[in-house]
Formats: sequence, structure tokens, C-alpha cells
Amino acid sequence: MPAGSKTLTLAQIAQHIGADIVGPFAGALDVGDEITVNGLGSLGSAQPGELTHLSGASYRPLLPSTQAGAVILSAEDAVNSPSPCLIVAQPYLAFARASQLFDNSDGFDAGIHPSAVIAPSAEISAAAHIGAHVVIEANVTIESGAVVQANCTVGNNSVVGAQTNVFPNVVIYPHVTLGQRCTVHSGAVLGADGFGFTPDEKGRFEAIAQIGGLRIGSDVSIGAGTTIDCGAIDATIIGDGVKIDNLVQIGHNCKIGDHTLICGAVGLAGSTEIGRHCVFAGGSGVAGKNPITICDQVVVSVKTTVSQSIAKPGIYSGSILASEHSSWLRNAVKFNALGQLFKRVKRLEDGIKDE
Repeated sequence: MPAGSKTLTLAQIAQHIGADIVGPFAGALDVGDEITVNGLGSLGSAQPGELTHLSGASYRPLLPSTQAGAVILSAEDAVNSPSPCLIVAQPYLAFARASQLFDNSDGFDAGIHPSAVIAPSAEISAAAHIGAHVVIEANVTIESGAVVQANCTVGNNSVVGAQTNVFPNVVIYPHVTLGQRCTVHSGAVLGADGFGFTPDEKGRFEAIAQIGGLRIGSDVSIGAGTTIDCGAIDATIIGDGVKIDNLVQIGHNCKIGDHTLICGAVGLAGSTEIGRHCVFAGGSGVAGKNPITICDQVVVSVKTTVSQSIAKPGIYSGSILASEHSSWLRNAVKFNALGQLFKRVKRLEDGIKDE
């Protein structure tokens, strides 16, 4: 059993996730108190004493041979389980909630490390944790239960909300507001200047001042190495419950609706507006001649580039699948000829013979 791991009874887990205990011991209420779980495992590799789950049809063949101490699954799969079952309607969601019971993340005591540099005008809650070599500038507010870990910088007039955890080496620029219960992973840069330049009379680029700030809602997760630019005039806005993966770039004046999911290596051009409950898969992007607006409930597939606004919920794809290089070259030549081919087809439809 890993150091620092927890031991819970099956009954405790069942109560937490709202599950019924069934299986070889169905009907024996006290059995749930007797069976203990001390960790998590995948369906194929879980050991006795570990909790696992069955959340997809492709994993069903692994169920009859699992050695797990207990399995979270739906009622229809329970008959094939050799282990006690926790029956729920949504196994993956239930497993997510159960996993939180075994979270061994380090806790942080309230207080300020002696090496931290804090401006006199900053307001730091007595219940916050400020780590080693943190720099907190003027008029910053750090709310109750917030954790700012080692080597972070928080720029002037910024706010770190209650219970928000900022991991080491995060840079928060001036005029950034982080809501409550957020997580910001290492290497993230919040509120840097947007990429705003315009050429002068001689073609040399002059910067457009980026003074709009950045507002991030509550329950937001921001991945390692992700950058979110401040607005040029108005603020960049990230809604409540948004989850952003590693290495994502969000340009200035973007607006991201509540509970949208943005996967790794996504790039959003400035002034993009995305609705609620959208999903952007890895490597996808948004950029076009004009600012793009995307409605609620849109899923953008892997590597898809959105260059026009989307007003209808649904799944959108635009990826070009990999193929053998010689075949790809031949197809690329044909692709470049599509415009001419379309004209020929149109002429044939109109009854016009080619000269």
C-alpha cells in the first residue's frame, strides 16, 4: 500500500457516490462496513483491496477476471463481476467522485514563508499559504484558504480567490482576477500582453497597449504551460467551471463560456467567443479574418481549424488524415485543382461545352 494512502470501507464509498452494494454479499448491510478499499486500480490490473470501474463496452472482457476488491459499474454488468459491485447510473462520473476520496495531495499550513516578498498594500488572509520566494505586488488580495506555492509572482491589483491553488512557478500579471477553488498548474502565465501590433508609415510594428485585464471564474482548472492573454481594452473572460489542458494559448479579449473543456495544444485567436459546454479536442484551433463566435454545445474534433463562426450545436471536424507521403503528394495536387474541376462541372450542369 503506497505511503500516505487511505483506507475506506465499501459502505463509506457507496454513500459518497450514491451507489448500491450488490454481488456475492447482496443484502448484507454490514458487509459494506467489513470490506475495505485502500487504493484505485484499472480494471485489468487492480489488486485485492483496490477499487476499479467499468465505464465502456470495450473493457467488458476484462471484468470476469478482475482481481479488484470492488467494481463501480452499471446494473447490467454486475452479473459478470467476481467482485462486490457498486451500482450506479454513470460509472465514470461515480469513479471520478470516488477517486477524490483517495486524493493524497499535500496540504499546506496557513502562513507566509520568510523568503516571500510582499508589498505593504497587499491583503493576505491569515488562512492563506504563501510559499518560498513568492513575490506579491501592490494591492493584491489573497483570499482565505488560497495557496500560492513557491516561486510564483502575483502582479499588482490582482486577486487570488478563496481555496484556489496556484502551483510553483506560475506568473500572474497585474489586473488578473482568479475566482474561488481554481487550480493553476506550473508554468502557466495569466494576463500577459495580447499579440497586438500595427505597422507604421515605414512598415515597422508599433505595439497596441494591452490594458484590459483578465477575469477567471470559479472552479476553473488551468494546465501547465498554458497562457491566457489580457484584453486590449475590455477584459479577457474565462467562465465558471472551464477546464483548460496543458500548453493552450488563449488570445486577448477571448470569452470562454461556463463549463467548456479545452484540451492540450489548442490555440484561440484574439476576440474568439465560445459558448457554454463546448469541447475543443487536442490541437484544434480558432482563427479567421473576422472575430469568430461559437454557440453553446459545440464539439470541435482533433486538429480541426475553425475559420468561421458556428451557430448550430453539434460536432465539427476538419482534419486531414495521415497517409503515405507519395499518396499525400498526389492528393495534394488534386486538391489544388478542385477549383478548376468545380468550374468544369458547373459548365456541364449548365450545358456549356468546354472549348
